[in-house]
Amino acid sequence: MAVKAAITGVEASLPEYILGNEELSRMIDTSDDWIMSRIGIKERRILKGQDTGISTIASDAVNKLLKKTNTSPAEIDLVICATVTPDMMVPATANIISDVCGIKNAFSFDLNAGCSGFLYALTTGAKYVESGFSKKAIIIGADKMSAIIDYTDRATCCLFGDGAGAVLLEPVTDDTGIIDSILRSDGSGHQYLYQKAGGSLRPASHQTVDNHEHFVYQDGQVVFKRAVVCMADITIEIMNKHNMLPRDLAWFVPHQANMRIINATARRMGISRNQIMINIEKYGNTTAATLPLCLWEWEPKLKKGDNIILATFGAGFTWGAIYLKWAYNSNNLH
Repeated sequence: MAVKAAITGVEASLPEYILGNEELSRMIDTSDDWIMSRIGIKERRILKGQDTGISTIASDAVNKLLKKTNTSPAEIDLVICATVTPDMMVPATANIISDVCGIKNAFSFDLNAGCSGFLYALTTGAKYVESGFSKKAIIIGADKMSAIIDYTDRATCCLFGDGAGAVLLEPVTDDTGIIDSILRSDGSGHQYLYQKAGGSLRPASHQTVDNHEHFVYQDGQVVFKRAVVCMADITIEIMNKHNMLPRDLAWFVPHQANMRIINATARRMGISRNQIMINIEKYGNTTAATLPLCLWEWEPKLKKGDNIILATFGAGFTWGAIYLKWAYNSNNLH
């Protein structure tokens, strides 16, 4: 049987500080009712403290993953970190994580695909494993969105939180593992969700800082409409490709951007609420971390052979879906 890549472990790390809607309503003109009715977020985690970048919690997640799976850092031969909030532009945060975690025999790099980053990185890592180039790969989704959010902008500051998740990928020859993935992008969407300054086009200056150009800008209506269509269409596409009916799906893992987007996608798929992993109320949109955080939180409920579809939509525009069969029985692991 052909070699496939399978997730053989998942871990996560979340900051301790909780920013709830009540506190947020004292910072900007909003309310718990407004946020819950339009987005579905009650609270989000914020990474605080001096000299704490995304590598701080990403390294914690990786160290816990290595311990949990009884894996030596020396065994890891690939590390991919999906993020839009690297510690610094150079070097890659994946390099920093590898150093902190004692991973010396791997090549490591960052991947930026907005909120689709983890799904893109998981597909990329799977190809290395399937080819035989990698035997044990760690795929990370991690973002410190609080570093690039303007907390005077109601359109964005309610949405995002900080978090990190990581999975171990290994080769399998049974009928489990990553079966298929479909990835898409439409570069014309770059004008609706972006960070204006900080790159080579507009390097940091007094003017860019004074104009708040280092924060994320989003045209919410355009992004919402495209996200609903793209996430639903690509999920249905992968289900149809594999002759999968709604009852065949154990779990749907959607990007946690907006509760209305999740509900609209589920309706188009014809699946019930109890088939969907949802934790947006507790963590908000953690960008590249949303999918691994869901897998980590639901891990005790997962059974070997479960049909799972992960779907996402993000800046770029980028979107995609992965169909996998869960590779192990996960009870009592937490």
